[in-house]
Amino acid sequence: MVKWFWQRRPEDRVLHLKSRGDLGDATRVDFEELAPEIDTFLGQAAYLQLGFFETLSELIASTPELGQKESLSRAAGAALTKHEELVALIRERGDDPTTLMLPFREPLDAFRRATHGVRPQETMLSVHITAGMLDDFYLALSASYADTGRRVAIILQADDDRDAIIDIIGESIASDEEWRSLLALWGRRLVGDTLLIARAALRPTTLGAAEEKKVEPVFTELMAAHSRRMDAMGLAA
Repeated sequence: MVKWFWQRRPEDRVLHLKSRGDLGDATRVDFEELAPEIDTFLGQAAYLQLGFFETLSELIASTPELGQKESLSRAAGAALTKHEELVALIRERGDDPTTLMLPFREPLDAFRRATHGVRPQETMLSVHITAGMLDDFYLALSASYADTGRRVAIILQADDDRDAIIDIIGESIASDEEWRSLLALWGRRLVGDTLLIARAALRPTTLGAAEEKKVEPVFTELMAAHSRRMDAMGLAA
């Protein structure tokens, strides 16, 4: 039977939330016994990047404008590079990437479907917002894994080449102001599903008041970073 992160409780693991880019000057927060096993962490992180690549590839196929195709291809390539580097790290550790990723295929594919928009612009925003939040979250988790964690952090901090997505969204808003309210609403809808994925990586089957107090600052920082991303696109978070 597959066990999720919160069902595995290592006894001497501490999670630190580190400052990084959109996360700003985050306060250091410790989560005793809440970080997942490293193979689980690597498997899910690798499959998430593969999912971002797949969604962006679908967008390339459905986008008629050549310039936008090329822009989306760069973002897809960046996600694929992160996936491949995580897979290489898994293999270097002597594990099989497919075995580590397979338990997360069904729930993460369901997450991808839930955050897939009706219109291409909605799906582009989904990738930008969900990938940004989850990259930040897994970067915070990486502090628990010594040298392997440092290597994961380097991978996640590489250029994501998603600036072109912001430009495409901006062009849509400029062409019709109704896009602004539609995409702002869609961006707010993405938050709940994305935070559930992140929260599942931390909490045990029951979460007491003390654990809630420890977890809260991390999600406060994730929400603050989300607001900054939305503001940068002229959208209300």
